[in-house]
Amino acid sequence: MVKVAVLATDGLEEIELTASRAALEKAGATVTIISLKGGEFQAVNNGIYPSHSIRADLAIADAKAGDYDALLLPGGPVSSDALRLNRDVVAFAKAFVKANKPIAAICHGVQTLIEVNQLKGRTVTSWPAIRRDLENAGAIWVDHDVVVDGPYVFSRCPVDIPAFNKAMLRHFRLA
Repeated sequence: MVKVAVLATDGLEEIELTASRAALEKAGATVTIISLKGGEFQAVNNGIYPSHSIRADLAIADAKAGDYDALLLPGGPVSSDALRLNRDVVAFAKAFVKANKPIAAICHGVQTLIEVNQLKGRTVTSWPAIRRDLENAGAIWVDHDVVVDGPYVFSRCPVDIPAFNKAMLRHFRLA
């Protein structure tokens, strides 16, 4: 059984977690939501409108990257900014990169990988507003619904979720 870690916190774009989690679980994966702290956090719709609360399964301080086979980084500008500034989150993501484990990032979720400093020369896609950030990190940004480059799967936004989930499931060896 494939174990997938998901990093998210307040300001998460809800559909980018819930739709991807549903696809993963339907394919037989075990999904663990890891946040900055235990308990609930506030998701949003369309980047700013409060949505549902989501319960974290684990706090990042208690998470071990070695316990998981793959990593999902859903977006939301507020969530992604908070995650990329947390040293435990960055260390957790860096462990996936070092182990060459598959990582899927949608929308702003890729910002955590900027902090890991492993995007130089990689072809990526994301929400267009962070294009320059990714290029400054050495990535080659393209405007496609899904991009696969090495251990990474990238996607732009909620509209791309069907294509993203299909690519993610293949990449995580669930389809």
